[in-house]
Amino acid sequence: MGTLLAVGALAFVLFPLFVGAGVLPARIATTAKQTAGAAEQDAVVALREIEFDRATGKLSDSDYDELRARYTQHALDAMRSGAPAGVAADPAEAAVLAYRARLKDCMSCGPRPEPDATYCSNCGRYLPGSCGACGASVAESGAMYCNGCGRALTA
Repeated sequence: MGTLLAVGALAFVLFPLFVGAGVLPARIATTAKQTAGAAEQDAVVALREIEFDRATGKLSDSDYDELRARYTQHALDAMRSGAPAGVAADPAEAAVLAYRARLKDCMSCGPRPEPDATYCSNCGRYLPGSCGACGASVAESGAMYCNGCGRALTA
């Protein structure tokens, strides 16, 4: 039993030497991207990590300068674009955004799950929010006619 424990501990300690030192930080960076969600947050996390690595002596000054310039530029680009990281590249995120774009929003309940709904299934408000003919606001629940022009709201 003790031998098995010693072999397991030895394997744990020597794992980075056999697999490569770049595998574990890449896995940590991927996890940070998934939790942070935005590219600028990822770049800020990376900047903090290289600051820490430099302070602990793991990173030379020349490597630090190169990485800091790269991550700072990445953070600035992400902040200027205003788009979350990987939105265009991630097909699942693109599908979710396309689905949300089809949904109609209720002024009081938020997005409704029925894309073809005319009235909110929760409170009964007219989902377009205004009359298509005259543009008057329709805020009453279950309104069948426009208060401004008297036209029927639904066909």
